[in-house]
Amino acid sequence: MSRVGKKPVPIPSGVTVDVAGDTVVVKGPKGELSFRVPVGITVALDGGQVKVTPGSDSLRVKAVHGMTRSVLSNLVTGVTTGFSRALEIVGTGYRAQMDGQKLVLFLGYAKPVEYTAPAGVQLAVESPTKVVVSGIDRVLVGEVAHAIRSFRKPEPYKGKGIRYEGEYVRKKAGKAAVGSASG
Repeated sequence: MSRVGKKPVPIPSGVTVDVAGDTVVVKGPKGELSFRVPVGITVALDGGQVKVTPGSDSLRVKAVHGMTRSVLSNLVTGVTTGFSRALEIVGTGYRAQMDGQKLVLFLGYAKPVEYTAPAGVQLAVESPTKVVVSGIDRVLVGEVAHAIRSFRKPEPYKGKGIRYEGEYVRKKAGKAAVGSASG
């Protein structure tokens, strides 16, 4: 049995959890999220917490037991506080700005890159070199942050590009100069 899966998920005040068949719906002050429980996993409300129990000892059920508990915990956290991911833009002339609902990135290409976030995700430009992606769905926030980062990944020689806040970019040494070119 999974150590993570054994821990119950506490339900804070202001959050309601509804279990109907194989669907769990979590409602809170920031919104509503739902999750379809995998086959073989049982989700039950027990007082002010949610308990996840495996239905059998098969390897597949053991594999999704802890994951199911983690997803439910993320749903509760998402509807109460939400999630955010910050991106840093590094490079001379590289910058970001908002144009209505579109994020416009100037990344050294011939034309600026425009990106519109999907529903449920908000984009904010805190400074010309810092973009914050926020929302209630952790997976969607991560996917949008990855999509923005993929427009110009950090390169290993100068470190230019878009990186997650606090991400360490390992730099490579450039070409070494050779003594004399006679010969």
